[in-house]
Amino acid sequence: MNKTKLQIIIYLNVILLIFALSSPPFASDSQEIKIIAKKGSVSATDKKSIEGMVFIKGGCFKMGDTYGVGSSDELPAHKVCVDNFYLGEHEIEQRKWQEIMGNNPSSFKNCGEGCPVENISWHDVQKFIKKLNSDTGLSYRLPTEAEWEYAAREGGKRFVWSGTSTFKKLEDYAWYEHNSGNKTHAVKSKKPNSLGLYDMTGNVWEWIFDRYDRNYYKKNNPHINPKGASKGSDRLVRGGSWVDLPRHCRSTFRLDYDPRGKAFTIGFRLAHSAITKK
Repeated sequence: MNKTKLQIIIYLNVILLIFALSSPPFASDSQEIKIIAKKGSVSATDKKSIEGMVFIKGGCFKMGDTYGVGSSDELPAHKVCVDNFYLGEHEIEQRKWQEIMGNNPSSFKNCGEGCPVENISWHDVQKFIKKLNSDTGLSYRLPTEAEWEYAAREGGKRFVWSGTSTFKKLEDYAWYEHNSGNKTHAVKSKKPNSLGLYDMTGNVWEWIFDRYDRNYYKKNNPHINPKGASKGSDRLVRGGSWVDLPRHCRSTFRLDYDPRGKAFTIGFRLAHSAITKK
């Protein structure tokens, strides 16, 4: 169902791109996440730095659609709190995948080694993370859906897209159907959001740790460091891609996808739980 859903979205976007080059604004698996809730929080002076990662100070926010323009699975907007964590400054590039895995599965190889790796499944990403952690001694992982949205919305602020809520400014922050030229682009070639994160909107969808449940927000689930549904075959991707319309690139938009599936619109970025100095 999920692969078909994404294929339909891509097909519709391509058709719309052909006939209208601009769109109007609109009002059990291998990875285990261990997030330990702490009393208080890690201050900016206590945090360690991890190369290529941005430290995100945790907090509480209203997760989900607060503008009334979203899909039913984005409702209701509800309070969620996340601990401090790190998130990749940008999506994993083809060069990094080649370095760790010894191959490059990307469809857009001609884009260059600085472009995001794509055409990889959720399970492929787990293999990458396992090898990277073995090589580095760190504990990289995929972000949870709550962490991802919190960071995309710059600490849970009320942004439509990462970096802006103004349609005319969207192209400053994102590669999407209107400006991508039907291809991916080098990471960090658009403006970052205020947290210093690039391409949280557009370029490629990003794999998320969580399983997908369209009614997850409607259930009485943990509001502290939620990690998604306990059951379900599909995983989440977030952020939209080079082929997507603005509404599909919104920071609250949720899309499910078969974790075995691959697409030239899906990549990922890494996360890491907070590390305090000893």
